Formats: sequence, C-alpha cells, structure tokens
Amino acid sequence: MTLQAPVLDSLAPAMTGEARAVVRGICRLFARNDIWCLPEMVLRNGRRADLMGIDPKGRVVIVEIKVSRGDLLGDGKWPDYLDYCDRFYWGVPPGLDRTPLDGPDFQPDCCGVIVADGYDAEIIRPAPSHPLAAARRKVEVERLARAALRRQLTSIDPDCAPWGRID
Repeated sequence: MTLQAPVLDSLAPAMTGEARAVVRGICRLFARNDIWCLPEMVLRNGRRADLMGIDPKGRVVIVEIKVSRGDLLGDGKWPDYLDYCDRFYWGVPPGLDRTPLDGPDFQPDCCGVIVADGYDAEIIRPAPSHPLAAARRKVEVERLARAALRRQLTSIDPDCAPWGRID
C-alpha cells in the first residue's frame, strides 16, 4: 500500500494536506531505514496513533503528527501513547516552531522529533528507546500485523470489510 492521496483520504479523512505531506515524508524516511508503518492505528486504550510501525529489530515506533502550534500546544493525550511503543516521535513540518517540544511539558528526554515534508524527512532529535515489556511488544506487533493484513485484504476485496474484529 502506498500512501497516495486516495489511500490517506480513506484512512484519515480529517487529515489536512500538510499532515498528509508530513506522513508521506516520514514514511519515506522510515522505509529507507527498514521501518514499516501504518497510518491511523487504533491503540488498545482507544487512542489513535497517527503512525505506528516496526523497526528491523521488532521495536514499536509511534509518531504523532502536528502541523500547527495550536494543535501541538493543545494536545494533552500524547502521553497515553508511550505505553504502546519503544520509541515515540513528534512529526512536524519544516515551518512549525519546535520550541515547545524542548520544554518539560513535552518530555524531550523520551520523545524524538522528525521534520518532514511531502518528499522526505529528517530526524532532528532521535527518540530514546524505552523498551516495552516483551509480552506487551508481542501483543502490539501482532495487532499491527493484523491491521496491516486486514487493510491490504479489504483494499483488494472491499466485500471483506464487514468481517472480523476491527482493532
């Protein structure tokens, strides 16, 4: 599945054009580094990660996309993602003021920063690893794999969409 506009429209209808561009750039960066991810992955706590993926060592990565200062400053839910990943990143466009991400409210000691546009991305601050418990990682990797397989199958045969659990 490529992250072309129609695919992103169906997965994230509320995502703006700029957010789509940031997702595309990050997905390209990750693909070059053998990290494969899905947009709009629902977590077991009901939150929805903008991007969730798996790196070559089986570690879980989550990226929260923010394209405006107001959205960034108003996001109080992001700490809820930390229990579901080994590494957490903020994904932002080049023009966004990243100063708040260095403040204590955004826990820079546990969050990385990626700057991206529609063509590419760069890790500005690496995300430190906070390893999940092995059992938690296994569950999250399996959930991500099942979601990816379900999305692939329903893109081939939309009649399958009503069947099975949607995680």
